[in-house]
Amino acid sequence: MTTIVRTDIDTSADEADELVAAYLERVEQRLDGLLRSESERWSEVDVSLSHGFDALRRFLANGGKRLRPTFAFWGFVGSGGEVDDPLIVDLGAALEMLHTFALIHDDVMDGSALRRHAPTVHCALMADHENNGWAGEARRFGEGMAVLLGDLAIVYADHLAASLPAAVRECFHQMKVELHVGQFLDLQGAADGRTSVESVTNVLRYKTAKYSVERPLHLGVALATAAAIDTDSPMARCVSTYGLAVGEAFQLRDDLLGAFGDPGQTGKTTGDDFRDGKQTLLVVLARAWASSDGGDPISRRLLERLGANDLSDAEIVALQDLLDACGARAHLENRIAEVTDVAHRTLPHLRVSPHAEAALARLADQAAWRST
Repeated sequence: MTTIVRTDIDTSADEADELVAAYLERVEQRLDGLLRSESERWSEVDVSLSHGFDALRRFLANGGKRLRPTFAFWGFVGSGGEVDDPLIVDLGAALEMLHTFALIHDDVMDGSALRRHAPTVHCALMADHENNGWAGEARRFGEGMAVLLGDLAIVYADHLAASLPAAVRECFHQMKVELHVGQFLDLQGAADGRTSVESVTNVLRYKTAKYSVERPLHLGVALATAAAIDTDSPMARCVSTYGLAVGEAFQLRDDLLGAFGDPGQTGKTTGDDFRDGKQTLLVVLARAWASSDGGDPISRRLLERLGANDLSDAEIVALQDLLDACGARAHLENRIAEVTDVAHRTLPHLRVSPHAEAALARLADQAAWRST
């Protein structure tokens, strides 16, 4: 399938990049300033408390795509918001702090060792425990402290969102509920082995598509217009069509990178999804093929090993070969192209400024065709 890349919008990509870079720098300053001041405040109670705030600061400073603040920014600016409005900075900082909560907890639940080319928060804290010879079990300490830091991040996300208009706060609340629903379905599916396309699609929609693209756009539009999003309006339906399409492309690419990506680029260990037993669309398609006439006992036994902590590197390579041979990998690539085309075709109907439309076109392509 040929991917549509819009080239008919007369706007400067460099200018858009400069606007976003300046905005994200303000978001970084807001986050860093908040955590620094809170660290100073609480270190007066006990100096050890500063270590937790420092861990959050390091995590936030260690890269990240800043995808959600960027979509919120273009929803805001594209709907008439002023680029220097401090409220869009608070919204971006709240979204990034919420994402910090989600990633820290997700890494604990998945038992992941790497994130953004560095040890995950719970692994770093486990190492601190071991290196200092502290009492108790290092794993329980690291995971318990990481859960607390994730909880602290969502508290500060709400603190940052407190200054936003009521309609924006309500949308932010709905996004938090949807994120938790998606995570619940993801864990439940890995445990009970549900392998329907419908169940996988629900996880994809609520854990990623709505949370990463649709809702940040809604939030930006709501902030610019000072009104709640009427989900039945033509504009909101178009925003949802674009947002869910780009969010789906983003997650499907994430699944492919998790299965086939280069750790040197992704910053994460390849094969973690296999060891966690994640029921991704890749796995669902492979299971369907293995149980059909085209499958074989060896493939079925290999797929039954998904979720095993002792899954070997050789088995991971064999699973990669299986996903290629059965056509699951090609199916996802085709689906990414399809939904990215849907996003591009929807853009002219969003009724945002030409500048924002061009930026959103580029973001759709970046979400779909990234390598990290």
